[in-house]
Amino acid sequence: MTEPSFRSIPFEPRELKASPDVLERIYEASKLGLKGDAMAFAAGLLPIEYRRLLQLDKAASIAEAKGRADSEVEAATVLRGAALEGDSKAALALLTHLHDWVARQQVQVDIKSQISIVAALQEAESRVIEGRVLREETPALEHSPNRLLELDSKHHATADL
Repeated sequence: MTEPSFRSIPFEPRELKASPDVLERIYEASKLGLKGDAMAFAAGLLPIEYRRLLQLDKAASIAEAKGRADSEVEAATVLRGAALEGDSKAALALLTHLHDWVARQQVQVDIKSQISIVAALQEAESRVIEGRVLREETPALEHSPNRLLELDSKHHATADL
């Protein structure tokens, strides 16, 4: 028995119109932040159908824009409420994104409180010249170029295994 080379597939063209149900699905998908093909599928349309619908009926574009705007209002309301309740991260987010506020990248230090390297070196030099020694220790390793390195008998190495 031979397989037929062509099978008849029933095809019925889909009607493309911006019904209230389709507009509501576009609105909800847009409100969730979906875009492009993901929004088309979420609205129950193929991507090509969704693009055609946007061209043919401006109500679809309005439903998408309204969904995005309502989502932004909800998020901004929550963020502002958190900032007013004392959430510093939310307040910082509002300042940076809405009011173009930028935190300083430099910290200004008072010149009087800076350490003077010159003064520190002069004080160290005066100690050497005056002969003041704070603590005198003999080094644990004694070395001369003609002898091998030897460990002083007072110091021993230990290891915990």
